[in-house]
Amino acid sequence: MKKSFGKGIESLIPFKKEKQFKSFKIKKEAIFFIDINKIKPNPEQPRRKFDMEGIKALSESILQYGVLQPLIVSKGLGEISSQGLSGEYQLIAGERRLLASKMAGLEQVPVIIRETDNKEKLEISLIENIQRQDLNPMERAIAFKKLEKEFKLSQKEIAKLAGKSREAINNTLRLLELPEEIKQAITQGKIKEGHARAILMVKEDKKKNILLAQIIKNSFSVRQAESLAQKLNVWQPLKRRDSTKDQEIKELEINIKKVFNQNFRIGKYGNKLKLTILFNTKKEIKELLKRLKNR
Repeated sequence: MKKSFGKGIESLIPFKKEKQFKSFKIKKEAIFFIDINKIKPNPEQPRRKFDMEGIKALSESILQYGVLQPLIVSKGLGEISSQGLSGEYQLIAGERRLLASKMAGLEQVPVIIRETDNKEKLEISLIENIQRQDLNPMERAIAFKKLEKEFKLSQKEIAKLAGKSREAINNTLRLLELPEEIKQAITQGKIKEGHARAILMVKEDKKKNILLAQIIKNSFSVRQAESLAQKLNVWQPLKRRDSTKDQEIKELEINIKKVFNQNFRIGKYGNKLKLTILFNTKKEIKELLKRLKNR
């Protein structure tokens, strides 16, 4: 089997057996150069955020070497005649190359024209981005969900298409369960997918947001985020009620404050009580340690 111009669809999907991907059968395909303005974006493109620095670098490469790999488009309203190509075409794969080519000022780009239905357009576009790791974690989660919901693919089948483990697919899909604020933080790159998985360990949405704030504020590693997640699951602030027990705890806090001249809080830690010392500055910690040593 001979390869056509560029890498074509072989760079998008890791073929092992032709039978495994019948709808993407590789064949020798003609390359056309068409007006760049005739190519319209794919509305099903899963990627919503582009690295413009990367696009700029690709643009400079295109200026020097040209577009080495053709874009894949569908005919749309375009027609092939003896005079060439007319009408418009919808992009299936190669949005970064298209953006970079426009930035480089190219008037024409090489394309492979495919006759595909909407399902195949979406699937090729999703796989191209997933294979090249161009999607952020939330975009990958949405892409996997489309493959699962619209194409009725199992997580095992998605894993084969994406070149990942089934567990990785499941973990990424679970990101869709997170509160909106946390999803935005993932999309904006404020936290990594590992941080998001740590947040998923927390049972309550309110505590999930607390963990998010701590991760961003303190630049927590994934391991630190997981450690705090476990503590948040166990820690339950003591509810203040007008009971004899609560009154007793309040009195204990007051008495401890009198002895150490420091604010304390008593709360639940599992089935036990936990005493927390509240400091405003490091200086207060040093002063308390000094007082304790002098006792």
